[in-house]
Amino acid sequence: MSKKIILLAGPTASGKSKLAINLAKILNGEIINADSMQIYKEFSILSSRPKKNEIKKIKHHLYGIVSVKKHFSAGNWLREVKKKINLCVKKKKIPIIVGGTGLYFNTITKGISKIPDIDVETRKNVRALHKKIGSKKFFEKLLELDPQVKDRIYPKDSQRMQRAYEVKIKTKKSLFDWFAKTKSDFLDFDLRKLFIDIPKKDLLPKISKRTELMFKENCLAEVKKFNNLKLNKSLSANKLIGVQEISQFIRGSISLEECKELINIKTRQYAKRQNTWARGHMKNWNKLYSKNFSILLKKTLKLTS
Repeated sequence: MSKKIILLAGPTASGKSKLAINLAKILNGEIINADSMQIYKEFSILSSRPKKNEIKKIKHHLYGIVSVKKHFSAGNWLREVKKKINLCVKKKKIPIIVGGTGLYFNTITKGISKIPDIDVETRKNVRALHKKIGSKKFFEKLLELDPQVKDRIYPKDSQRMQRAYEVKIKTKKSLFDWFAKTKSDFLDFDLRKLFIDIPKKDLLPKISKRTELMFKENCLAEVKKFNNLKLNKSLSANKLIGVQEISQFIRGSISLEECKELINIKTRQYAKRQNTWARGHMKNWNKLYSKNFSILLKKTLKLTS
């Protein structure tokens, strides 16, 4: 019988953590993080990391494991998740991988390309070019350099644009040629793939409620500590929703209500991107939802037991 792994994805604030904990209790599982912002030690409130009382109930892995001072790629995550999956299997526990970072899930279901490391100088030059000419012109240059990018990278996705550019100039091969050669390391596992397909009308109030909760839990102090580190702006932790908005509020350039509304808007936009990713990359996943949590849990158990 194949070893089982449960993959539980969904947009931000859709209730993944609660569902994962209940699943883990019933199925004798342990939870592994697949959220690129919840890996950071310094952000527990702003990243909506599971609470200490939740972690006590069920064993959680890969939460708060990396400093915001460091780069942490999908490849880094895959290396760590393999260790945790093997640990769960040894203990006869079912790994439940939960989060909203589609790229992390792709490394499980499709594998990760063996692209050679890009040297720091090339990376710096590409980022400097992007900054100098702007996203629109950079995307046009990228299309000339690598026509395979067309319709596969969103023109406003600056991170992926820069990645495609640096890979092409350094390896002389398209990012998508590298992707074509990849295969999953988990072909001998029984992957149960679930996506919480929550309607917009149910998600929006959850996003607003979570923003209010973050402020009650003092996310301001978290951002102040982060800003005091004076990190390089290229580090991924700077992209966490709320960092820029709360920094503006601290400086006095926007009001508290404006700050909260900007966070809500950005979170809604992020949720939309996550749903778009799911439509493109998770076509064969089981999409499920119910406003009634008991019904949602029953549906999930039916697909995972």
